[in-house]
Amino acid sequence: MGVKTVMHGPVAVITPEGTLWGGDETSKLKETIDDLITKGNTQLVIDLGSVNHLNSTALGLLVSTHSGYAKRGGAVKLARVEKRINNILIITKLAMVFEAHNTVDDALKSFAAAKG
Repeated sequence: MGVKTVMHGPVAVITPEGTLWGGDETSKLKETIDDLITKGNTQLVIDLGSVNHLNSTALGLLVSTHSGYAKRGGAVKLARVEKRINNILIITKLAMVFEAHNTVDDALKSFAAAKG
């Protein structure tokens, strides 16, 4: 599993792949996020379109990332959330916490709209 990072101006888009079961793959995602935070990033899109499963450890990482960005005046948005993962977000009531978009482009546009 890899984690791809692409910058769109001030907005970072990270795309994890595969399953996030709390092992090395989740650690790699955390390292990528921590690196962005160290660099001062405050706008993050997590593209979940290539993630097929996640567990409570990965959910915890998403929640802590969201909280950390919010405390620094930033925002985390999700994109391309697969149905199974969306159901987990609904059941855990995290769907009310995260702003989710159908596409990465929609998520990127939402950052621009928030400033305008």
